[in-house]
Amino acid sequence: MPPHYSVTPASAKPGDTVTVSAPDATCNPRYGANAKVAVTVTDSAGAVVLEELAPMNDAGGFRFEFDVPAASAAGAAVVTAMPHGVDWCDDTGRNNRLARSGDFDRASCAMPMQMLTITK
Repeated sequence: MPPHYSVTPASAKPGDTVTVSAPDATCNPRYGANAKVAVTVTDSAGAVVLEELAPMNDAGGFRFEFDVPAASAAGAAVVTAMPHGVDWCDDTGRNNRLARSGDFDRASCAMPMQMLTITK
């Protein structure tokens, strides 16, 4: 599973700084020395207002800060943070990231999401 992450503060206006972060996992997921997390913010109008890659440690911990973009629609926005370039959800229960290299396809899993209320 991807790291459990949080978004703080829960409400912000354009220009405010928001932090998306996750502690290290306790299960040694072995994301690798050059691991990245893909952070996406989709505003209440359905527009993707932020797509960034940020450093993530081998244990899945990360801290990413961004300023809420000025063009963000007010209302409930969705923040996702997923390990980038790894097949993190193997429906068979095996860690298939260690068995092969190259491009990976994500298996069918629910997308983890956290809410951010954008105010004006």
